[in-house]
Parts: sequence; structure tokens; C-alpha cells
Amino acid sequence: METQNPAPPPNPELLNRQPKWFKPVFYGTVTITILGLILGAFIATKIVLTQRAMAETTEACSNARSFGLDLLEFDNEYGSFPSDATVKAIKEFPGSSLDLSGSSSNATFRQLIAAEVTQSEKFFAPIPGATKPDFNIAPHEALKKGEVGFSYISGLSSKDDPATPLALTPLIPGTTTFDPKPFRGYAVVLHIDNSVRTYAIAKDGHVYDKGIALLSPKHPTWKGKTPDIRYPE
Repeated sequence: METQNPAPPPNPELLNRQPKWFKPVFYGTVTITILGLILGAFIATKIVLTQRAMAETTEACSNARSFGLDLLEFDNEYGSFPSDATVKAIKEFPGSSLDLSGSSSNATFRQLIAAEVTQSEKFFAPIPGATKPDFNIAPHEALKKGEVGFSYISGLSSKDDPATPLALTPLIPGTTTFDPKPFRGYAVVLHIDNSVRTYAIAKDGHVYDKGIALLSPKHPTWKGKTPDIRYPE
């Protein structure tokens, strides 16, 4: 019986040889996978940030309505919303020792606490990253610097046009333009009738209503007068 010689082993070079299409497909697949992971992470982050901004905007609107009710109660008691004209009456309030001096919205809102319309700092600082209220309303502590995020239009009363803006955020101090960053391009505005609206902030930083900047004296709301804006400290 003849002995058959075993077949020679395969050439190692042939075993390691890959089709020409292998490397492009392999590296292309890896690249697509990595890009997919990066894109997925980007989209997930964007969704989280958007949801957070929506929640913060909703909270700011809720806060505005809350202290808006306090402003209406104050108006009912003193005939107007807090202003320089009401300081004297508030200082005569029994036990009032808060510092009501100054032209900031902090000082103006402080009248609500001095008059015992509210005893909480909770609703005045809606700006993300702002100082959280410490609920200390002792003299020199109530609504101190950083605890207020709303600007305020002084000199108004409930007898004015119900659609008139009364408090706004996030207005850039010393200007009539808004910061688009805190609420991802939106501004929160409280009106005299205690309605709260969100307005898109234009590229120039202004908020427009009926095609006119909301805080411009040219807007029909102001009847040619410049609104007396009190900014937060």
C-alpha cells in the first residue's frame, strides 16, 4: 500500500493576506462608530441643556406670578406699586427697619417685605447661577446683592394699561437689552395684570412687541416716556 504524502501546510503569507477592500471597510466602520458615539453624546447633552433651560424658564415664570400677586396686594393697600413715592409710608409701618434707600430693584422689592406683604426672598432671583436666597430678612440682609434677578419698572399702578411690563429678566443692567444666555434666547416679562410672557430675544438683544422694542419710549405702552427701570444689584 502506497503511503500518501501529507499536503504541505498553507503559506503563512497567504493566510495573512487580506482582501483589498478589508482595511477601508474596517477603518471606515470604526470611524463611523466613533462619529456616531460623539454625535449621540452631543445630541444627548443638547437635549439635557434644553430641558434644563425650559425648567429654569418655567420656574422664572412661576416666580414672577408669585411676587406679582404681592405687588398687586401692595398696590391695593398703598394705591400704587412700590416706588420712591411709597417709601415714606412704608417707613411709618410699625416695626419696619429695612433699608429702603437706593434705586435698585432690590430696594424696591424690599418694600414688599417691610410692609409685610411677603416674608420670603424665594421668588426674586430666577437667574440660573444667581445667589440662592438665604431667607434672612433681617435689616441689611433682606434681598441683598445677588439675591434679585428681576429688573423692575417703577412709577406704575394697577390703573395703568394691564399689558404694561412691570418686571423683567434677564435684563442687562444699565441697558434695555437682554442677556440671551440664562434662558437660551428668551426673556421673561411680568405684566401689570399678573400675566407672564416669554419673548424671544432678537440678535440685537432687544425684545420686540408689535415690531417695536418693548422698552423703547416709541412703544405705545410708554406714551413717549422713558420707562423708569430699576436694575438688580
